[in-house]
Amino acid sequence: MEFQYSEYIAPTFYETDGLCDGIPLRRHKDPMGEVKGAIRCQKMWSKLIEPVRNYKGTLGDPFSFVRVTIPESLSERLEIISFANEFAFLYDDTFMEDLDQQLQSENRHQILNDFGSGDLPRMNSMDGNDHTALKAQGAKQIQSRILEEMMAIDKGRALTTMKSWQKFIKVVASRQRSEPFASLEEYLPYRISDAGELFWFGLMTFAMALTIPEEEMDLCKRLGRPAWSVLALTNDLYSWDKERDAAAKVGAPHVVNAIWVLMREHSITETQAKDLCRHKVKEHVVEAIQVVEATRSNVQLSLDLRKYTEAILYTISGNLVWSIYCPRYHPELSYGRDVRTLMAEVGEGAPEVVTGIGEYERGQSLCEA
Repeated sequence: MEFQYSEYIAPTFYETDGLCDGIPLRRHKDPMGEVKGAIRCQKMWSKLIEPVRNYKGTLGDPFSFVRVTIPESLSERLEIISFANEFAFLYDDTFMEDLDQQLQSENRHQILNDFGSGDLPRMNSMDGNDHTALKAQGAKQIQSRILEEMMAIDKGRALTTMKSWQKFIKVVASRQRSEPFASLEEYLPYRISDAGELFWFGLMTFAMALTIPEEEMDLCKRLGRPAWSVLALTNDLYSWDKERDAAAKVGAPHVVNAIWVLMREHSITETQAKDLCRHKVKEHVVEAIQVVEATRSNVQLSLDLRKYTEAILYTISGNLVWSIYCPRYHPELSYGRDVRTLMAEVGEGAPEVVTGIGEYERGQSLCEA
């Protein structure tokens, strides 16, 4: 795969905890596109749904999520995919986790079923007095804005992306997240779907202007399975503390996370479960690299399928490094000066979405990259 929009980051400038050996890290050259998209989404969310306070989403310093997970996004598409991805993070925090003031389950599922239906309201058409209904309408309006902006850039791929997202949310809507799992083997296929395999497929193919032929879709999914196992387990590993504490806060009997599953499957401690999860991640990383090496020069496969398969490797390294350095999973950290400056440039009031502003201690030296 040729690299046009990203830069290689030397491994001396970041940590990986040994979980993506053999996979380089790349970062999109544009520092502003993701910040603009993320902050614009947060502002719209605050206006239409509820104020965004004490929230830490996709942004990081020096590694923001989209810049390192889709480093070869076309530059003109970086802002809107960052907007869409930030919406997914906000949505998951607000609607999908049973914490604090959440929408009722039936309303949440209705929103899921409405997503991408072509039946979404225009930006100026929200009405009604019920607070819960207004939240639901606000979410639909943001979804409508995402679709409109993507359609304006690339109608064909925007429609393909929406179809992929519709499939994803139908899977999510049909699942009971509270259902316990007896083993990692039983849990992992669920987690891969729940982690957004179809959502990410839609986002990445739009961002990179890729078209996977219909006859290669099943193969595409099979080739991506090792990478998605890595992504699901990595996310569970680094989000464990946040999810464990959130579950304890509401008295949940268990946590939908690989660490919880492994602890109970093998009757081991949290520390031992984390070590076992790391071992599983490393195994799947080797498999994912082997898949790319086997397909990179296989001219019997479409060029876009080969690009997509290789691009997921950079999602692996980007997701891992972001997870290690992001304020979202590390409450003691906050955004550094560079991101705060960019956030301020986006518009008045943007910095208020985070609290405890201070230097981003673990990542200070990384800015040299």
